Amino acid sequence: MKKGFVLGVLFILPLVAYLFFASGVNHFSKLPVIEKSIGNLEDFKKSNDTLRLKDKITIVGFIGDNIDLSKGNLFNLNQKIYNYFHEFSDFQMVMIVSEGNELGVSKAQKELDQLTDIHKWNFVYGTQSEIQSFFDSLNSPFKLDSNRYTPQVFIIDKKGQLRGRDDDEDEGLLYGYDSSSPAEINGKMKDDVKVILAEYRLALKKYNKLKTEISE
Repeated sequence: MKKGFVLGVLFILPLVAYLFFASGVNHFSKLPVIEKSIGNLEDFKKSNDTLRLKDKITIVGFIGDNIDLSKGNLFNLNQKIYNYFHEFSDFQMVMIVSEGNELGVSKAQKELDQLTDIHKWNFVYGTQSEIQSFFDSLNSPFKLDSNRYTPQVFIIDKKGQLRGRDDDEDEGLLYGYDSSSPAEINGKMKDDVKVILAEYRLALKKYNKLKTEISE
């Protein structure tokens, strides 16, 4: 009985992992690089001083001044993206907020914390010019409104590159994902995060295999 259970687990776990990465409709071998060089978070005020974009797969969003306006987007991202991927060690969320909105963010964090463990939700604060400068570095067709807000969120890879789609069926070149749309977040964005995670897992597997071969 125990032997059968163990064998079942050994068979099922790899199958589940395969289905996780292969279940999306987007079958890129790699998620295309849309912008090779973007800004960094060095000048932003952070509660976590070790927070960096390098070596992490990061979902970046721009909340701006109106936390209440973007709260629904945060919950969409939390339910459809964060809850699905937060157990991956190299995954994180970074929301960029205007200085002076710490209290509003604290309230939003408490509400999110009632739903899930939010230790990989990061909120960073910047001036109007700092936020605009970082946003402009994405070189996207989108614009921040007067509150430094956009519903669009972006996938940044471990090298600090913007990832997206270069042959999206609706947009052609897809820079970001509309976090106000549960369908787009649960569809295109979730699929693309799967792709980039699978890409890095495959690269790590190849590296470990090569390392083993060299050491033998």
